[in-house]
Amino acid sequence: MIQNPKRYTITAALPYTNGPIHIGHLAGVYVPADIYSRYLRLQGKDVAFICGSDEHGVAISMKAKKEGITPQEVIDKYDGIIRKSFADFGISFDNYSRTSAKIHHDTAQEFFRKLYDNGDFIEEITEQLYDAKANQFLADRFVVGTCPRCGNDGAYGDQCENCGSTLNATDLINPKSTITGETPILKSTKHWFLPLDRYTDFLTEWILVGHKNDWKPNVYGQVKSWVDGGLEPRAVTRDLDWGIDVPVEGAEGKKLYVWFDAPIGYISSTKEWAAREGKDWEPYWKNEDTKLVHFIGKDNIVFHCIIFPAMLKAEGSYILPDNVPANEFLNLEGNKLSTSKNWAVWLHEYLEEFPEKQDVLRYALTSNAPETKDNDFTWKDFQARNNNELVAIFGNFINRVVVLTNKYYEGYIPTPNEFTEVDEAALAELKAYPAVISSSVERYRFREALGELMNVARLGNKYLADEEPWKVMKDNPERVKTQMYVALQIAAALSILAEPFLPFTAAKLSRILKNEGKLKWNDVAENSELIPEGHQIGEAELLFAKIEDEEIQKQIDKLEATKTANLAENKQVEPQKELIQFEDFAKMDIRVGTILEAEKMPKANKLLVLKVDTGIDVRTIVSGIAESFTPEEIIGKRVSVLANLAPRALRGVESQGMILMTTNAEGKLVFINPDADAPNGETVN
Repeated sequence: MIQNPKRYTITAALPYTNGPIHIGHLAGVYVPADIYSRYLRLQGKDVAFICGSDEHGVAISMKAKKEGITPQEVIDKYDGIIRKSFADFGISFDNYSRTSAKIHHDTAQEFFRKLYDNGDFIEEITEQLYDAKANQFLADRFVVGTCPRCGNDGAYGDQCENCGSTLNATDLINPKSTITGETPILKSTKHWFLPLDRYTDFLTEWILVGHKNDWKPNVYGQVKSWVDGGLEPRAVTRDLDWGIDVPVEGAEGKKLYVWFDAPIGYISSTKEWAAREGKDWEPYWKNEDTKLVHFIGKDNIVFHCIIFPAMLKAEGSYILPDNVPANEFLNLEGNKLSTSKNWAVWLHEYLEEFPEKQDVLRYALTSNAPETKDNDFTWKDFQARNNNELVAIFGNFINRVVVLTNKYYEGYIPTPNEFTEVDEAALAELKAYPAVISSSVERYRFREALGELMNVARLGNKYLADEEPWKVMKDNPERVKTQMYVALQIAAALSILAEPFLPFTAAKLSRILKNEGKLKWNDVAENSELIPEGHQIGEAELLFAKIEDEEIQKQIDKLEATKTANLAENKQVEPQKELIQFEDFAKMDIRVGTILEAEKMPKANKLLVLKVDTGIDVRTIVSGIAESFTPEEIIGKRVSVLANLAPRALRGVESQGMILMTTNAEGKLVFINPDADAPNGETVN
C-alpha cells in the first residue's frame, strides 16, 4: 500500500456500449469510484478519475446484428445514453473517452507493438470454432454451450455467467453458433498469445504476498485460485471484423482481443484528459508516488488483477494498481440483473419516474452495496431507506434547524453564549467524524462510511431532541442562541461530509446555508466555527420527499410485466405428438358445458368437485385446479368437456369426464372456452 501518494489515478470499468446503464453497474462500480474520487478532491488531492465507453468486441457486433444496424451506429447510440446517465447521476469523471477514438487505437497498437518487438508474445496456429454456414470464425460470445464446470446450458465461449468460470470457446460441451444455430467445426487460424505462465512468480509475489492483508478477500481469493490452478497463455487477438487492427505483418483480418485493448483505454483516456488540461499524462501512470486504483465488478477481477498487470509488467514502464476493490453482484427483487431479459432498473428510466431523486438511489445502492457478498435491491427497501432514513433523519434535522433559525433570528446565525458540557460534547463528537468516515472510505468500505455520515445527522437530531430549543425559547432565549449555533455547525458539517455520497443534496444544503465552496473536508475537524455568527442563511427547502406506496407498486408491477413477457418469450412449446388417424380423434366426445356448482374436495389441496351441465346431462367432474381457482370464481364458467372419458373414482367421488385446460405465459392454468353463442351440448369437431 502506497503511503502519502502525490497523485491518484482512479479508473472505473469501461462500460460496453451495447445497452444503457442499470443499477447493478452503478452499485458495483461507478458510485463507489465516485465517492472515493469526490472524497479525495475535498481533501485537495491531485485526482484523475478516468473512464470511457468500451466500443469493441463481440457484444457490439451482436447488438448490431440484433438491431439491424452497423456497429458504429450501436456505439454512437449507447455512448450518448451512457454519458447522459453518468452526468445525470453526478458521476464526476475527469475524463470519459471512447475506445473508438484515434488516440486509443494508436495507444493500443503502440502497446501491442512494443510487446511484440520485445518478444513477449507466442505466435501459434490453433484450431478455433468456425461457423461454416456463416463463413466466419466464432468469437467467444458468438458461441453458447454447456459449461464444463457447472453444467449450465447457456454458457458463453468466454465465461459462464452461472458459476462465473472464465472459459475458452473450445471448452464448451455441445457448442452452437449464435449466428446460425449450427454446430461449429474446428478450423486452423494464427493468433498471438500472452504467456501468463511466465508471470506466475511475479503475480505470486506482488499480490499473494504483497497484498495479502490490504486487498478484499473476494479479490485475493479469486486471484489465488487462478494462480494455484496454473496460468496458461491467453490469446490477445481474435478473428473479428470489428475492433482495432493487429499492427503486424501477417495479421490481416485480425483484431486485438477486447480484453487486451479495453484496459489500455484507461491510459488513452488519461492521455486525452492530460492533453485537454495541459498536463503531462505520464506521472499518472509511470511514477511510483502515484496511487492507481481500479474500480470493477467481480466478473472483471481476472482481467484487472492478472492479465492487465502482466501486460503492464511486460511493457516495463508502468506502475501497478495499489488496489482493485471489486464488488460482488447486485440482484434485483431476488433475481440476477439481466440486460438481455430487461430485468433491470435503467438509470435513464429511473430519472423519468423519480425526477431529482438521484441521491435517493445513490444512498439506497451504497447502503446495500454488494461489497463482500451479492446483495439484493428491492423497491420496498428503497422506499424504506428514503422515508425512514433520508427523510426522517437527515432531512428532518436540517429542516428543523433552518426553520427555527429563520423563525427566531430571520435567518442570521446567532452569537452563542457560554457552552455547556452538552454543547462541548456535541461539537467534540462532530470533530471526530471526518477521521472516522475517512478511515472507512480509505479502506473502500463505503457502506460503513455512509452509515457514519448518517450518524452525524443522528447527532444533530439527538442534540435538538434533548435540548428542545422550542421549549427553552419561552424562558431562556439566550440559551437558545447557543443551541441553534451548535445545531447550525452540525448542519454545515453535513453539507461537506455528505458531498461524496449525496452530491446533489450537499449542493442544495450548501445553497440553503449560503456557504457554497467555503468548506473543505478537514475544516470539520480543524475549525472551531464552520458557519460564522452573523451569517444569513436562506429559507427552508425540503431535502427529501416521502415516496408513497403507489409509486413503489408501479415499479413492482413494471417488473412483473417484464417477468411475464420473458416467460412468454422463453416458453418452450411442446413438440407435436405421434400422428393419429381421424378415427382416433372422432372417438373423443368433446362438448360445450357450463359449471353450475363448485366446492373443494375435503382434505385435498388440488381438487375441486364440479357440477357441469354438458347439455346431455348434469354430471360430477373432479378437476385438479383448486390451486389456481376458487370455487366462487368459476361458477357459471363456460368450458369444454371431454364427455366420454371413462369414469374414475377420486377420493371416493366418481369423476365423469374432464375439463380441457392449457397454461398461459406465466404457467397459470387457463380454461379452453367455447364462444358464448355455442349452447351446452354442442360437440367440438
